[in-house]
Amino acid sequence: MNTILIGYDLNRPGQHYDALIDGIKELGAWWHQLDSTWLVKTDLNAADVRDRLWALMDSGDEILVIDVTGRPWAANGFESYDWLYNSL
Repeated sequence: MNTILIGYDLNRPGQHYDALIDGIKELGAWWHQLDSTWLVKTDLNAADVRDRLWALMDSGDEILVIDVTGRPWAANGFESYDWLYNSL
C-alpha cells in the first residue's frame, strides 16, 4: 500500500470540482487538513493517481503527486495527527 501526497491548484475561477474531490476520496483512506493538499493510502502508484485525477481537471490546472511511503516527516497543529502518525 502506498501513501500518496496530492497537491493541486485549480486555476479557473468559479469552477466546481466535486468530481475531483470524489475521485480523490475513492482512491482509499485519506487525510485532508490543508486546502488543496491530500494524503491517500492506495494501491495505485503516483503516475496512475496523477492520470486518474488529471482527467477530472481543467487543462489550466496543476497537480503534483508524490509517493511519500516510508519517508521521514514532521507536523504540528493538526487535530488528526494520529492518522498521519499511523499512515506515514
